[in-house]
Amino acid sequence: MAELGKMNRLPVVRDSVQGLYLDGGEAGEILLPRRFVPPTAGLDDVLEVFVHRDSEDRLVATTQRPLAMDGDFAALDVVAWNPGIGAFLAWGLDKDLLLPMNEQVGYVAPGDRIVVRVYVDRRSDRMAASMRLDRFLDRTPPYFDNGQKVSLMIASETDLGCKAIVENTHWGLLYRTALAFPLVPGQKLEGYVQMVRPDGKIDLTLDPAGYQRVKPLAEQILEMLKAQDGYLPYDDNSPPEEIRDVFQTSKKAFKQALGALFRDRRIRFESPGIRLNPHNPPKRR
Repeated sequence: MAELGKMNRLPVVRDSVQGLYLDGGEAGEILLPRRFVPPTAGLDDVLEVFVHRDSEDRLVATTQRPLAMDGDFAALDVVAWNPGIGAFLAWGLDKDLLLPMNEQVGYVAPGDRIVVRVYVDRRSDRMAASMRLDRFLDRTPPYFDNGQKVSLMIASETDLGCKAIVENTHWGLLYRTALAFPLVPGQKLEGYVQMVRPDGKIDLTLDPAGYQRVKPLAEQILEMLKAQDGYLPYDDNSPPEEIRDVFQTSKKAFKQALGALFRDRRIRFESPGIRLNPHNPPKRR
């Protein structure tokens, strides 16, 4: 059966002037308009399509892939606003996505980029978006382990840092003091669970902890030194933003890696910068 708001693989059952009709199971035949039909498609082919509703509430298919589907959080651009209906968002399809008035938080206007949850409105059976993210996130105690690698999407900024959606299920927080570069709402990246608090709140970090973080970073620094004739202009005094830009890590992690390399006599400090020490091979472990 075809799923509304999802990508589906549906067989072609008949051809018409309007396009191809696909077998939607219990939903019946679903039209794939002629402008979306692949040049070589024909009867009995199975096509990957997105199913939604057209302006007349009929199920319709498209080979366009939206930026977000049912159940996804995404940052979308506001392209229009109707005072009696709501805002309309660009989401990769010819028909814009509705953000109803009662699903808005604060004032939105064309040109804004906002973080929303895309969902199927069960009352109208149509696709819609909501800025009321709390309603879609899990309030039960999180199941994450300390140090676990997780996917993040930045949702908003607070006085403490950046609120992020963790694995599409829970809220988490990246503290501003641990960030070496600015993050923007809608940005997707990988992070780590630093701590799950007794109250269920999740503290996040962009760096893995302890030895897991230091060893691969130290190897990365050594490889970069070898590629740059044994010298790099970065050390303990380099700005955090520069460290994050070059090494994709925090300054704290960078300093720990330098300390490990210095203790193993792999590098020496030149103030500024670090140099590979060729006279001391790595220690055997």
